Amino acid sequence: MFLKYSSTIGLMDFEEKNSGEDYQLETVLRPDCWTDYIGQERIKNNLKIMLEAAKKRKELPDHLLFYGPQGLGKTTLAHLISKELGASLRVTSGVNLEKSGDLVAVLANLEPGEILFIDEAHRLNRMIEEILYPAMETRKLYITVGKGPTARMMALDLPPFTLIAATTRLNLLSAPLRSRFGAIFGIEYYDVEEIKKIIFRSAKILGLRIGSEAVELIARASRFTPRTANRLLKRVRDYSQVHNLKEIDAKAVGETLNMLEIDQMGLEKWDRKLLKSIIERYNGGPVGLNTLAAVLGEDKAVIEEIYEPFLIKIGLLQKTSSGRIATKDAYEYFDNYLT
Repeated sequence: MFLKYSSTIGLMDFEEKNSGEDYQLETVLRPDCWTDYIGQERIKNNLKIMLEAAKKRKELPDHLLFYGPQGLGKTTLAHLISKELGASLRVTSGVNLEKSGDLVAVLANLEPGEILFIDEAHRLNRMIEEILYPAMETRKLYITVGKGPTARMMALDLPPFTLIAATTRLNLLSAPLRSRFGAIFGIEYYDVEEIKKIIFRSAKILGLRIGSEAVELIARASRFTPRTANRLLKRVRDYSQVHNLKEIDAKAVGETLNMLEIDQMGLEKWDRKLLKSIIERYNGGPVGLNTLAAVLGEDKAVIEEIYEPFLIKIGLLQKTSSGRIATKDAYEYFDNYLT
């Protein structure tokens, strides 16, 4: 999917339709100014300085790279930067840039001053990266015209633009590509208090009355992730509307989490299945990633990008050179969970 966002008029034009209530709500809940963006203070302060300096020089800011687990606000930061600069934002994904022609088409159609946002940048292949190097450094696009002995190389001048890339797997980006970004920021997990503020803000936007105990329960089950917090809030809203509740309370949250098979720590069915497989099948590990993927019937990338970061964060899983190990806390978790 390719998306073009104009920050000056607030319109989105999709070449591929992506409608649906959840998607629309994600757009509504997304912060549209720095004060609404809760958390990541260090990154926000650095970005404000970079953007203000670039505006004073009447230049575009350096290329930026954001990395961190899913749902922490990397895409939101790109939108905020485009709004701050009053620039259009073109959004694409490393998954969609399979051939060099795909990237050439994107770069060749850039307008002066635009921002190009590439999500899942770790999925770019090396051929694509080779095209990006001169585009980022000298704003040159080199394309081959013709085939065989008559083939020749053409250099096209690109307009001034800023590339913002986001990835959940920084280690999969090549060193030459990483070195071409002017600044690299790691997005960290949020703490519970920050998540509570995000939930209160989202509830206000959605016109929901919600008690502080309910917010606390959602925050603790949100995996320290704003996207998950908003997703759970929407499901609690569904439950409350069906049961005609005027205010969302702790009981409504508890019932919703039970229906979703999510416990108060935020562990879901697949998290428990992963840990249980390591403990029961392999005596706590170590277990290789390929083995785990085969046992769970899940893609390795899903395990590494979705399940593992949170389990490692809360101390239930340890990743070693020999494989994955269930920690002592994981055993205690199941003792408490099953009793």
